[in-house]
Amino acid sequence: MPTPDHVRQLALSFPKTTEHPHFDKVSFKVVGTKIFATLNAPQQRANLKLSLKDQDLFTLYDPTIVYAVPNKWGKQGWTQIDLTRVPEEMLADALAAAYCEVAPAKLADALRAQRGDLEE
Repeated sequence: MPTPDHVRQLALSFPKTTEHPHFDKVSFKVVGTKIFATLNAPQQRANLKLSLKDQDLFTLYDPTIVYAVPNKWGKQGWTQIDLTRVPEEMLADALAAAYCEVAPAKLADALRAQRGDLEE
């Protein structure tokens, strides 16, 4: 089970990522402006900004663990992940997808190349 500290460590491992307060949560931004993830440590939950295609893909695993935020934000790709039940590798893949969704093309392409992921 990934811990909130593990989520923080993974998110901050991506290039030009910084951590910022976001209401009662923590946000992770790329290039200081675009949020790709938020972390609600007390509730053991992360919210990620995925493409709608990636949202559909990750929710196929188990929609009680990975699911669209149940409001208009979910229709924009915001996806919740239950940290108490998600496999660590899936979390890492979802965080990378969220990062690539909002990062400038050069940064996203570099991360995809590093991870061996050729798809956009």
